[in-house]
Amino acid sequence: GPPTPEALLDGVIALVPRSAVGAGLRRARDMLDYGDPGTVAAVLGSGRRTSAHDTVPFALWSAARALGDFERMFWTTAQVGGDVDTTCAIAGGVVAATEAGAPPADWLGQTEELPEWVPVTAS
Repeated sequence: GPPTPEALLDGVIALVPRSAVGAGLRRARDMLDYGDPGTVAAVLGSGRRTSAHDTVPFALWSAARALGDFERMFWTTAQVGGDVDTTCAIAGGVVAATEAGAPPADWLGQTEELPEWVPVTAS
């Protein structure tokens, strides 16, 4: 199954050098028990400044809080605004990395077909 929220953020923090992004990730780790995404986004940023330190910490906080539940991650991330396509893409990629976090089947059923020139591999 997916890691715990703490383990996910601790693993990322260990790989990020001292920087504004690293400081934001440490704040995100400290805020895992906060239940209001708007409050967390107000502290961490939500991509309104279109920079990594204003985007990555909130996206990974949202992913960590919803491991194994893609739909919950999506709505939690999107509701705060900011650079929604970027934060949802980051958080979605993390959550969907495990089978338990796959997007809902009905969502996948409503996607467009890929163009013929895009190689598709069976999973």
